[in-house]
Amino acid sequence: MIRVLLADDQSLVRAGFRALLDAQPDIEVAGEASDGEEALRKVRELRPDIVLMDIRMPLLDGLAATRRITQDPALGEVKVVMLTTFELDEYVFEAIRSGASGFLVKDTEPEELLRAVRAVVDGDALLSPGVTRRLIAEFAARSKEPAAEGALAELTEREREVMALVGIGLSNDEIARRLVVSPLTAKTHVSRTMVKLGARDRAQLVVLAYESGLVRPGWLG
Repeated sequence: MIRVLLADDQSLVRAGFRALLDAQPDIEVAGEASDGEEALRKVRELRPDIVLMDIRMPLLDGLAATRRITQDPALGEVKVVMLTTFELDEYVFEAIRSGASGFLVKDTEPEELLRAVRAVVDGDALLSPGVTRRLIAEFAARSKEPAAEGALAELTEREREVMALVGIGLSNDEIARRLVVSPLTAKTHVSRTMVKLGARDRAQLVVLAYESGLVRPGWLG
């Protein structure tokens, strides 16, 4: 059972998400929070698998709450998905850098929300390729000079290749087709790369791919 915490200051939004999620046989809403401080308390108390976190909330905004969750070793298994009104919200870029596993617009189609919740638990691509590539393009536009590649020293050549493909927004299935391997093999390479680099999830691996210089602006394919 996938346990979800809903963090949004609008009760109507929470009610809509709860109705959709609780209707699924493999998902349950573990709790709700109406501000960032309450979200932190509920995360520590309930230890959900995923937090659907609104960016703009009173007392403590979603961005700060996400940073505290992702930086707490005791909450390492908790994933955060940011909720925003617009796809290219000005805070989305910083949310990914803060450790969020991805983001969704609040008016996303129900099927896409359910797919996203299940995907983040599986560690697969959370965002649709189009949204991922827009996020990468935003990252590329803001990125500074790449850091030295020392952080990638432990990776094999194949793992570097896989990381670069993740960095340009490819899913595991797309990586498998590109490298002519099975999807399971591609997923294994992605997982091993994340472990070696200490990346919480796929979104952070994209950030590291740019920061290390392994992927550069313009390589969006």
